[in-house]
Amino acid sequence: MAAFLLGAVLLIVQPQIVPSRPAINLNAETSSQSVQRELLKKTSQKNDFKENIHSNGSCQQLPQTIIIGVRKGGTRALLEMLSLHPDIAAAESEVHFFDWEDHYRNGLQWYINQMPFSYPHQITVEKTPAYFTSPKVPERVYSMNQSMRLLLILRDPSERVLSDYTQVFYNHMQKHKPYPSIEQFLIKNGELNVDYKAINRSLYYIHMQNWLKHFPLDHIHIVDGDKLIKDPFPEIEKVERFLKLSPQINASNFYFNKTKGFYCLRDSGRERCLHESKGRAHPQVDTRLLEKLQEYFHEPNKKFFELVGRTFDWHTFVAS
Repeated sequence: MAAFLLGAVLLIVQPQIVPSRPAINLNAETSSQSVQRELLKKTSQKNDFKENIHSNGSCQQLPQTIIIGVRKGGTRALLEMLSLHPDIAAAESEVHFFDWEDHYRNGLQWYINQMPFSYPHQITVEKTPAYFTSPKVPERVYSMNQSMRLLLILRDPSERVLSDYTQVFYNHMQKHKPYPSIEQFLIKNGELNVDYKAINRSLYYIHMQNWLKHFPLDHIHIVDGDKLIKDPFPEIEKVERFLKLSPQINASNFYFNKTKGFYCLRDSGRERCLHESKGRAHPQVDTRLLEKLQEYFHEPNKKFFELVGRTFDWHTFVAS
């Protein structure tokens, strides 16, 4: 019966954009596809999962790699740069499958339907930055695939807080809605407001501990977001090696745009930059307040360095 069910998995789907490469032999099933079939069977009460297979040999499949965060750490830049590789098929939008209950209740078939069409030799990647700081997500991802390769991009925690505020500020401005100054969020009763969500998101060691309960450290590659901004190619090389991809991306794929003030991408003669919402100037913050923020992150940063066995060049201020 199981063999019969596995043989009847074709599904007529609504027209979607699919790769335009020559058709690949469907009988040449990869090990990842085999694992996916078994996973779908185990997680379906009715065993009614169906693969969406296109006539050219591409299909929608569960991701083998997830960019789990961190919010305002450079996840979009990482995904765009990684997408330069021909063996990467990336979901365009943030899926929020594991952290939004309404989505998670839809099940894995819904999750697969959000993925791009890809070929057996390609790695499907999805990006949802909120996964890193959501307590229930690591166990859910592990339950789906214990062999998942995870990408985590981090930047200076203090800078990330300012970037977090800046995004929300501009979102309100675009809607012509007032928004408090950053000082009103950072200070409460004359002290640093450690309950501010943006500060909590930058306590990397707390969230990392949760992920390490389920995944070994060698399944989580940490991208240095500050270095990715300044010199992207070396960081992307490391990601290629982590994902066991052939070295296809090179330094010529990146060029510095003086007008925008950050690196843009060059692919087959076509140049493109990240959305104008990226790289916005942060609000001016009083030096003493910024030092207080950096001082607060000093010990949490040390704990994170010890946890992952490496250090990062993040600003820190230690009161004398």
